[in-house]
Amino acid sequence: MIDLKEYKLSEIGNLKVHGRVTGDLSPLALFWTGSGIELNIKASELWVELESDYVSHEPWISVIINGVNVSRQMVTRGRKWICIFRGMNSDVSKNIRILKETQALNEDPLSCLLILGIKSDGEFLPVMDRPYKIEFIGDSITSGEGAIGAKDEDDWIMMWFSAFNNYAYMVAEEVNADYRALSQSGWGVYTGYDNNPNKNLPDYYEKVCGTLGGEMNKRLGAHSDNDFTLWQPDVIVVNLGTNDEGAFNNPEWKDDVSGKTYKQRKNADGSFNVEDFKKFEQAVTGFLYKLRNYNPHAYIIWAYGMLGDAMLPAISRGAKEYQLQSGDNKVFVLSLPNTTEETIGARYHPGILSHKQAARVLADYIKKLI
Repeated sequence: MIDLKEYKLSEIGNLKVHGRVTGDLSPLALFWTGSGIELNIKASELWVELESDYVSHEPWISVIINGVNVSRQMVTRGRKWICIFRGMNSDVSKNIRILKETQALNEDPLSCLLILGIKSDGEFLPVMDRPYKIEFIGDSITSGEGAIGAKDEDDWIMMWFSAFNNYAYMVAEEVNADYRALSQSGWGVYTGYDNNPNKNLPDYYEKVCGTLGGEMNKRLGAHSDNDFTLWQPDVIVVNLGTNDEGAFNNPEWKDDVSGKTYKQRKNADGSFNVEDFKKFEQAVTGFLYKLRNYNPHAYIIWAYGMLGDAMLPAISRGAKEYQLQSGDNKVFVLSLPNTTEETIGARYHPGILSHKQAARVLADYIKKLI
């Protein structure tokens, strides 16, 4: 009979937390995709206690052992112990990462994934920080929507999201960096794909996870100010603009409270309305100012193009305007390989091959900077 000892997360000195979180370990609330914990452990058996809730879309996790994604599973409602491994050689150290595969679900006030404790028969060893830190900011692409699943899958469910089969994870591995991801499907720089101006990432950047709603997420600290002094990235990668383009092609959005309507317009010949295109451009410039304010030393790369590059001219102009105004020479615009019929994944989104192509381009570019 194996003697398993139960630990609160706060009792494990050699615990590494990934992702933008509050710092509270009782419990540890995982908000963003790719957030989770990492352990080095000599043990024959390891369990983790999780708690989940949601209205309709359950969170998923990936278990990564010694760099290999050995399993992924949904976490259904309630509080439960999940076995990570058993029967392994207790004399050999294993690197374990348990990561949230799914994004913050901003339209679900009950959505949450909590880590409550660990149970094992082994010894926890130190987990070293990697030499670099990278922050990724994006939309469904950075959330890994469609990065797993057959090409003809079209259901909007969490099964088709992946933090592991994802360019952000791949870049971090290639560069040997710790990383964080802030991403929301359908969101943009100026507006969401549906013309909803509230669905823009810049407005929520200074919060731990301000995109989430509901009293429960507020109690868990999602709306708290993020402490930027605790984790300063060496590189920030922004992959936004795809949904801003979508807004030009979708119907207007009406605010039910104010009655006001919003629409990014196209001209009769199909070209972008100059005035509305300029709003996006100015949003790019404004976001760069905000990023620099909170991250004074980071290289900032606006990487774009995995689902078309129609907004690239405006992104380039917005970045150039910021550089001219600020004199900041650590901001760059990078074109990423477009997704093709061969590299597309589920839900008409980039598949794993597309993510690998983008990761290769980004990693090479980052290596030259750092």
